[in-house]
Amino acid sequence: MTKRFYCIHVFLIGFFAIACTASGSQEKEASVTPVPVKAVAPDTTRTEPETPAVAALDTAEYDKRMRAIANGDSTGRWPVKAPYPLPGAVFPFNRVIAYYGNLFSKGMGILGELPKKEMLRKLKGEVAKWEKADPGTPVLPALHYIAVTAQGSPGRDGKYRLRMPFHQIDTILKWSKEIGALTFVDIQVGQSTLQEELPRFEKYFRLPDFHLGIDPEFSMKNGDAPGSKIGTFSAGDINYTIDYLAEIVRENKLPPKILVVHRFTNDMVTGYKNIKKVPEVQVVIDMDGWGSKALKTGTYNSFVYRQPVQFTGFKLFYKNDLKRGSTGLFEPGELLLFKPKPVYIQYQ
Repeated sequence: MTKRFYCIHVFLIGFFAIACTASGSQEKEASVTPVPVKAVAPDTTRTEPETPAVAALDTAEYDKRMRAIANGDSTGRWPVKAPYPLPGAVFPFNRVIAYYGNLFSKGMGILGELPKKEMLRKLKGEVAKWEKADPGTPVLPALHYIAVTAQGSPGRDGKYRLRMPFHQIDTILKWSKEIGALTFVDIQVGQSTLQEELPRFEKYFRLPDFHLGIDPEFSMKNGDAPGSKIGTFSAGDINYTIDYLAEIVRENKLPPKILVVHRFTNDMVTGYKNIKKVPEVQVVIDMDGWGSKALKTGTYNSFVYRQPVQFTGFKLFYKNDLKRGSTGLFEPGELLLFKPKPVYIQYQ
C-alpha cells in the first residue's frame, strides 16, 4: 500500500499553536503536545435564519449535471442513485471552493494563516481560476472554520478536544457575508461524540448558508489519543449527522445542508453502502490526504471513486502538497479530468 502521512493539530500560541512531525507510513503527518483545555460555555442565544425563497428544483437540469459530473464513468458507480434534493440545493448546480483553517493558528490552514484582506483576495483568485476552467458551472466561495479541534491531552473533561469560542464563528460569518460565501464548521471530536458536539451549533445550522464538515481522522473510539492512530466514523455516525441536519432543514424550511466527510484511508469511513441519501442533506466525501499528485490520485480512486456515496471533494495543501519532490499543486483543469469530477475543493 502506498505510504501516507497524517497530521494532528495542536496549539501552543495563545490558546494553542500547531506542530507536525513525520510519522511512519501514513499520508498525513502527526505530533501530539499536551495542552490544558479551558471549557467554553455554550452560547444559548437564538439566531433566527432568514429563509430565502427558492425556485422549484429543475430535475432535468439536475440529471444533466449529475451525468456531467460522472465524467463518462461506465462502471455504474457514478452518478450515484439518490432522491432528488430539496429546492435550493447547491450541488450539482454549483462548485464550492473553500478556504480551511482556524483564526487562532497560522499552521492549520490558509484561513488563519493570512490576514483577512489578503486571504479573501487569494480565495477570489482561486474562484476565478475555477470559473475559467469550467465556465458552465457557477462557483461559490466558502470559509471552512475548524470549530472543534482534536488535542493531544485529555483536558478537564477527558475528551481530547478543544471547543472554539462562538465569537470566532460570528467573525467568519461576517467575512462570508462580505463576499457572498458559504460558511462551514469542521468538527474533530477526539474522544467526544457527534451527539455531544453537534447540538452546540444548532443556532448556526438554522442559517440557510451554514454547513458542516466532520473529520473521522480524529474520532478516537478506542480510548487512543488523537495522533496515535487514525480514527474512524461508521455509517451509523454519519447517518446520525444526516438525520440531525435533515430535521433542522425540515423544521426551518431550509434548502439542503452540505455534509463534508474527510477521508484518506479505507478505515476512516466504514459501511459506506449504508450511508443514507436524503433530500435534505448532500454528502461530500472529501479526499483529504496530502502528497504528490500520483499519491493523491491513488487515494481518490481507492477511497472516493470506488466507494461511491453521493458527491466528491478534493483537498489541496498549499504547503504539504509541495513536499518531497512534488510536481506542484493540481490545477483546476487537471481535477476536472477525474471520474467523478469533484464538486467541493478545499484549500488548506
